Amino acid sequence: MDRTGLAYGVSACLIWGFFPLYWPLLKPAFALEILAHRVIWSLLVCLLLLMGQRKIRVLLHLVVNKRRIWWLVGSSLALSANWLVFIWAVNNDHFTESALGYYINPLVMVFLGIVVYKEKLSRTQWLAGTSGGVAVIILSFAYGRPPWIALLIAATWGLYGIIKKHFNGNALESLAAETLVLIIPALALLIYLGIQGKGQFGLDFRSSLLLAGAGIVTTLPLLMFNGAATRLPLSIIGLLQYIQPSVQFLLGVFVLHEAMSKERWIGFAFIWLSLFLLGADLVKSSRRTLDDGVTETH
Repeated sequence: MDRTGLAYGVSACLIWGFFPLYWPLLKPAFALEILAHRVIWSLLVCLLLLMGQRKIRVLLHLVVNKRRIWWLVGSSLALSANWLVFIWAVNNDHFTESALGYYINPLVMVFLGIVVYKEKLSRTQWLAGTSGGVAVIILSFAYGRPPWIALLIAATWGLYGIIKKHFNGNALESLAAETLVLIIPALALLIYLGIQGKGQFGLDFRSSLLLAGAGIVTTLPLLMFNGAATRLPLSIIGLLQYIQPSVQFLLGVFVLHEAMSKERWIGFAFIWLSLFLLGADLVKSSRRTLDDGVTETH
């Protein structure tokens, strides 16, 4: 196994796992304001990196491509919705439920595969989906409501994944294009807040630095994960993505001391069971593909 790729992948997922600790530092900025800054500063970082790599023309090609423009708009809206829900959730002390969203995400992708692409599931995948459905029902009773935050996070990220299948591209170039689409509403919001005297940027050095830092903390792990994706098998990439919600869940329970009733623990246990089943099925499929490839070469 490629050690560099593994180091990139683990590092990226750990950074994503600790993400929820960053956004509350930006208070009293509210979620939509933080999202606008995340868009603007992420675009700036992406543009600097693309200029350094002399790939600005690639970005322009993506943006002016008439066949892809609506897929680009769709992916931008799905990504911004996911970011907004996530930022609001962690800034309002919903760490474990937002972690649940990223735990549920593989199940949502399986569901979308059935609905959109008419994919057929293995017995193990059906068991995983059933276990995940049971978990959502249990957690609905535990929370006293459906886990809307988790479902919105998973749904928006799943939708983003589906759209990205049609709008392909390098991770850096794609993020640059998506944030470029969002730049006008983001700037409009910040200008409006500035005129009203309600914007947080520029009030003090610390707040301004942290808001600007949103671009780096967004772009860096994305590039690291992209580096891992080009070096590691799909099965390892899939399993690495369980690191992020696990770190976030542990932070919520053991650092921030979010309440976890017995029913919530049971619900999460069913989620972990479904993820174990999906992970086992992913590894099995990867080995079968590798064995078939070896057979063909002989």
